[in-house]
Amino acid sequence: MVIDFSSFYNLPRQLDKFFDDAWRPSMISQRRNAYPPVNISEDKSRIYVYSEIPGVDIEDVDITLSDGSLVIKGNRKHGKGSYYRQERPAGLFQRVVNLNVAINPDGVTAKMKDGVLEIVIPKADEAMPRKISIKAE
Repeated sequence: MVIDFSSFYNLPRQLDKFFDDAWRPSMISQRRNAYPPVNISEDKSRIYVYSEIPGVDIEDVDITLSDGSLVIKGNRKHGKGSYYRQERPAGLFQRVVNLNVAINPDGVTAKMKDGVLEIVIPKADEAMPRKISIKAE
């Protein structure tokens, strides 16, 4: 009986590479969830976007609406002192939300309270559902 161990020959090196790649700081930041987190909902006439950005001043947030996309940009300033552990992201951020419906850009409103940014985007008239009546013949 012959047992082939060739598939295990490189196993220690492969495990080392796996753990090195998994815990490299750049890989950890790439695996992070998108920031800032958003909740998106809609009703018949509006789209609602809620984004959590605690600790960011209103002056440090920029909202742009163009080509069917909502872009939320900002800068969360670094805290003072040296850190032993830092889990809250700091620095520049950008989140793009694709809107797959015609909108009315003139009616968009945004407000921030308690670190939650609320953006209300009205849908365009052509995006509203229309009831079609059926004629009897």
